Amino acid sequence: MPRIRFDSVEKRYGPHQVLPPFDLDFEDGEFTVLVGPSGCGKSTTLRMLAGLEDVTSGEIWFDDRPISKVEPKDRDIAMVFQDYALYPHMNIAKNMSFALRLQKVPRAEINDRVARVARMLGIETLLHRKPGELSGGQRQRVAMGRALVRDAATFLFDEPLSNLDAKLRGKMRTELAEMRNTLDKNMVYVTHDQVEAMTLGDRIVVMANGLVQQQGTAEDLFKTPANTFVAGFIGSPTMNFLDATLTEADGALAVQGQGFRLAVPPSVAERTRSLADNGVIVGIRPASFHLAEDATPEGSAIALSIKVSEYLGTQTLLVTTCADHEVLVELDSAARFQRGATMRFAVAPEDIMIFDKKTELRL
Repeated sequence: MPRIRFDSVEKRYGPHQVLPPFDLDFEDGEFTVLVGPSGCGKSTTLRMLAGLEDVTSGEIWFDDRPISKVEPKDRDIAMVFQDYALYPHMNIAKNMSFALRLQKVPRAEINDRVARVARMLGIETLLHRKPGELSGGQRQRVAMGRALVRDAATFLFDEPLSNLDAKLRGKMRTELAEMRNTLDKNMVYVTHDQVEAMTLGDRIVVMANGLVQQQGTAEDLFKTPANTFVAGFIGSPTMNFLDATLTEADGALAVQGQGFRLAVPPSVAERTRSLADNGVIVGIRPASFHLAEDATPEGSAIALSIKVSEYLGTQTLLVTTCADHEVLVELDSAARFQRGATMRFAVAPEDIMIFDKKTELRL
């Protein structure tokens, strides 16, 4: 399996720059997820890797071999598209073996590979059927199987689950995670769904506006986001952002905004002291709120007015307001809340993130 490296790769369509020059490494045997909103450049990056899009400048390397001018068929890559792209007139076995038959692979080897992959994906009883006789999830398994039988060094997935309903996406996500553990291959997966990214990726690359915002494990991105975009994109429900000012009194730092004043965690205080009296953005995850007790000090609590209470089974999601800000609160569903009520919620100082208002970088 090659180590894949993007070296100052740029993509333009005429005068329009889609991806400014960037560097990106894909480690040998790693499941890497490119995630971001529509138009961020993740699918373009994948298609350049596959050879379906030309590189405007820079180079893509497989180990020490430059491949940006190499034909797609010669890159030892298999790709699963968002659209299943199955041949309707062929049965499943022939769909899965199509590339192998073009390569004149011996019939016995073709049958062995198709049978082995079909067992892995649980579609061994469907090989005689045609795509029109299958459900969406079954057709997606066939599309994956068609890529897997090629036994390529690198597998590319371009939003393969986006056409499935929510329940089926969850099931296929689990099956993909199990499949990843049985294959020692390079895998690059593109999605706009941060839940898919967090549950599947060994490493997640977050992209926005054609730029890599941050990369790391799901835990890295969730606990130590580099900026407000990553903080707001990774995690569900999304992080709350409140405009505030850093203030200092009696040697203690706090963030103060409309309707709240919260103590700054000691680990952040020294890094932010120079920004006292400057504008900042306060980030608080919905699950970081807890109902305040009478003894909770003012510097650790915030008063929120409840607009909507959404019962989600094991959890309740509250849509609340703090002055002009809408704030999401995620709590255990055992408690009941009345619309219009104003309640105090505690936030531990270590659960507060502070971002520079000008650069949007985490302090």
